[in-house]
Amino acid sequence: MNNSAPTPRWGMALDLERCIGCHACSVACKVENSVSLGHFRTKVYYYDYAATNPFNQKPTTRRAFLPTLCMQCADAPCLEACPTDAISRGADGIVRIAESNCDRSRDCIKACPYGAIHIDPVAQVADKCDFCSHRLDAGMEPACVESCPAGVFAFGDLNLPDSAISTFLARRRTELSVLKPEEKALPQVQYRGLGSVAPRAIERKIPKGRNHDPESYEADTWAQLPAAAKGR
Repeated sequence: MNNSAPTPRWGMALDLERCIGCHACSVACKVENSVSLGHFRTKVYYYDYAATNPFNQKPTTRRAFLPTLCMQCADAPCLEACPTDAISRGADGIVRIAESNCDRSRDCIKACPYGAIHIDPVAQVADKCDFCSHRLDAGMEPACVESCPAGVFAFGDLNLPDSAISTFLARRRTELSVLKPEEKALPQVQYRGLGSVAPRAIERKIPKGRNHDPESYEADTWAQLPAAAKGR
């Protein structure tokens, strides 16, 4: 990144109407950032729910998808909880962890409402999404953004009116919302389709105070469906 250029202010929004649940984002994130087995920086949730077929008006089952990652919260609970000031927010808006200062207290994990932080079992330090900062420094997009085949992620410099995120916000701002607003963490990653494409109930699958569970897929919500909708 050119040090003489103005500091960017990175932003991201996700269009759930485009998500096909392929997991390309989470797989690319694992490969790019060497995320250990059983841990996640990026996680895609499934949610099966009873619905009505719009063509024949009969009961059916639909599946929603929700890609999640660090929300880069403006009032980040992890930052406040860290006893060693290992977590900070850069001028570019990204919340990062300084490995050299991490004492592995897990206070940050307990404070996160979005399951975004884990202790790397190899490096033995807290780890989470930082929008692939090493790629941003090289003029590249985050791995999740680059790998998505459906164009779910709108990402870029909010200071540039023609960036992908600025263009998306200009068109869709009134349709956007955030995950778990009741946590009052002021997440900066926004979503289009929460409450419509993906029922708000899907948020309940996102753990608070621990990292994403590798076994949390659609099976754990199947029992919630009305009996009439099962097996159709």
